[in-house]
Amino acid sequence: MMGNADLRKNREILFSKFPPGQVPEAADDLRRVDAVDVDPHSEKRTVGVAYDLQQHTLAELEDHLVDKGYHLDNTLMSKLTRALIHYVEETQLHNLDAPEKRLKRSAHEAYVQAWEQRPHGDHDDTPPEWREYK
Repeated sequence: MMGNADLRKNREILFSKFPPGQVPEAADDLRRVDAVDVDPHSEKRTVGVAYDLQQHTLAELEDHLVDKGYHLDNTLMSKLTRALIHYVEETQLHNLDAPEKRLKRSAHEAYVQAWEQRPHGDHDDTPPEWREYK
C-alpha cells in the first residue's frame, strides 16, 4: 500500500511572460484554497504548490487559476509536462480505489485453468461428412 508521503505533491506552476507580475497575485489567490502550501518565485515566474493528492490535483489548481484569469505558460514543454503530471495524478488516484491484490495472477488465468481441464487433441465437433463438404 502507498504511504501518505506518496500522496504529498510538490509542484511548480509556471506562468506565461505576459501579462507580467502574475506570480504574487496568483500566490495570494492560491493561499485562499484550503490545504495548499504556496511558495511564490517571481524571478522564475512560478508558484510552488504543495498539497495532498486526496484533497487537490494539479489540474484542479491550474483550472482554478485559469478561471480567475491567470495565464499559464503554454510552450510545448510546459503543456507536455502538465499533461504527464495530470495523467500520473489521475492514475494514482484511480489506483487508490483498486484492490491491493488481484484474485488471480492474470485476467486470463481462469480461462487457462478451465482449458487445461478439457481433454486435449482434436476438439472439432463438426461431423466428418460436413468437414469434407465442398
